[in-house]
Amino acid sequence: MKQKLALENWPRKDHFKFFSQFEEPFFGVCVEVDCSKAYENAKLNGHSFFLKYLHASLVVANHIEPFKYRISDDEVWIYDQVNASPTINRPDGTFGFAYMDYFEDFAEFNAAAQVEIERVQNSRGLIPAGSGQNVIHYSSLPWINFTAISHARSFSFKDSCPKMSFGKLSETKQMPVSIHVHHALMDGFHVGQFVEAFQEILNAE
Repeated sequence: MKQKLALENWPRKDHFKFFSQFEEPFFGVCVEVDCSKAYENAKLNGHSFFLKYLHASLVVANHIEPFKYRISDDEVWIYDQVNASPTINRPDGTFGFAYMDYFEDFAEFNAAAQVEIERVQNSRGLIPAGSGQNVIHYSSLPWINFTAISHARSFSFKDSCPKMSFGKLSETKQMPVSIHVHHALMDGFHVGQFVEAFQEILNAE
């Protein structure tokens, strides 16, 4: 479900109009998060660390409203829920696109995600996940301790979905995270809120 945002009453109305005209309206930041507790607890409980931090990021995105905004026909729509569209690595060195519904309860999310991971790992080719706009595009680069990242984009394709990438976990359990968002929909303030809340969940996990 979604509802239209009343642009005329939105404090960011002028920001929306300004950044909507850009050929490249996305901006991105790379930060490092401490995963010590989240990693330890995932291993103690036999959970996938990847699914733990993926779920934690979805929890935060679903509680910070601008991460649920999407642009369609020059209007801003607010989705009730945003889900995950991550890349899943295959044994042959390729990857596939996946789609995972968001459940606030990790056990529910984990069960459904495991089924989707198995499906993608046993598939071939590169078939886009039929997920619509209410997703966040995720990718993981567990081999690289990156400090910056860029994304392949088709500028003829209208896109306002956030993009997040996770890098290599260091020996001290620090992990780089890249967050790219549409500047017509949010600012650095909102990304800052996301990073702070994401770290709080990782600390509590």
